[in-house]
Amino acid sequence: MSGKPLGKDRFGIQKVMRGSDYFGDAMGQFALNAINGMVGQLTYFYTDKAGLAAAMVATVFMITKIVDAFTDIIMGNIVDHTKPGKERYRPWILKMSLPAAVLLLMLFTVPQGNSTLQIAYMLVTNLLMTSVIYTAIAIPYASLLVVRTNSSEERGKMGVYRALAGYVPGMAIVLAVIPVTNALGGTQSAWIKFAAIVALISLLCLLLCYKKSRETATADTAAEVLPKKQEFDEAVPLGEAVAKLFGNKYWVLALIMGLLSNVTYGLANSSGTYYCKWIYGDDNLVAILGAVGMIPTILGFILVGPMNKKLGVVKTLRACFFLGMAATALRLLNPTHFWYNTILGCVSSFANIPMMCLLGVTTAMAIDYNAYKYGNRMVASSQSAVGFGGKVGNGLGVSVIGWCLAIAHYDATAAVASTATKQAIYAFNIYIPLILFLGMFICAIKFDLETKLPEIREELEKRGDR
Repeated sequence: MSGKPLGKDRFGIQKVMRGSDYFGDAMGQFALNAINGMVGQLTYFYTDKAGLAAAMVATVFMITKIVDAFTDIIMGNIVDHTKPGKERYRPWILKMSLPAAVLLLMLFTVPQGNSTLQIAYMLVTNLLMTSVIYTAIAIPYASLLVVRTNSSEERGKMGVYRALAGYVPGMAIVLAVIPVTNALGGTQSAWIKFAAIVALISLLCLLLCYKKSRETATADTAAEVLPKKQEFDEAVPLGEAVAKLFGNKYWVLALIMGLLSNVTYGLANSSGTYYCKWIYGDDNLVAILGAVGMIPTILGFILVGPMNKKLGVVKTLRACFFLGMAATALRLLNPTHFWYNTILGCVSSFANIPMMCLLGVTTAMAIDYNAYKYGNRMVASSQSAVGFGGKVGNGLGVSVIGWCLAIAHYDATAAVASTATKQAIYAFNIYIPLILFLGMFICAIKFDLETKLPEIREELEKRGDR
């Protein structure tokens, strides 16, 4: 590739990424979130379009979530045990791209009639899609962030591009799926057609990601960043890998931050309706919350790159977690005023964006520390922290709402909310998010690895581990 020579980042690490590289890499996240967005619509599709019982659907999803929560680290170990040719991680994206498109379509082709057959079909297709195919793409894809560049600045920028690219299909599907499928007739057949379009787009995006991704971490300039021949770590048995990962405090901190941040996302995405209905007295205000909430989201994506470049990854996270913690605490002063809480809620939403973009970067730092501490990076196994935090965290976020309401003996038909119900709503909108922000801030304070990385890499060079 020709072009202007690339410089070095703030820590003196040679940059290797160009604009087209960031775009191609981000298309992987676009495809993953498009698939995830369609999976998120399955509850409504199964109950209202395929005619399945809600209890049956809930049971199937509960089973798949339990299985799914533990497949990431297993898949990570499988990928780490993949016999490397020229590459170890990128080929998985190519291998799984077509199966992902086919399985996405199959999710919506539930057979009619026999309920036992329907249950079996739902269970098998969901397990194959989320626990096998999706995970077999997501873990190697997350690993590419580590083997593509050694620059934390570039990794942070990759994280921003990925988060932004992932946000677009998720939002587009939420906005488009009902009107488009209704325009196509509103039947199961209409949903299959919509799924086919999304599956095709996802396939093309994965193929583009495969084409633009590399594992060599070498610049297309005269300056070499790493040896031309990429060295692969020796595979570590699953039990040993797990023990070593939990022996790496930075990996554990990244895991906890990812888990807590995803609980926060889960709460934020599902709690607003209750607040508007029972605290503000009008559930139609949810639309205003959604529209206003777009502002901090867009600002977050715009500013996280410059913040990362100026402050670094960890200081950016610390500043934003503190900001989110302060804004959430201020809501305690007047929790019933619509605009007061909406504005402070926007600040909290902004504070969440950097973690969405930079979680993979903190995990990448922990992987570098694996090499320093153990002489083995365990790249794919380590990246399972991202998937585990997302799956378990989002699930916990949604579950916390149900648990709080159950404790308060919530009655959806009541004319006014009881004191217990209001306290439950305050709990999952204010009290618990405040605790989560505090937990993430403490973890970020303890995550002091970024400034140590240049010294660690210098030591690895001397030992010949890089």
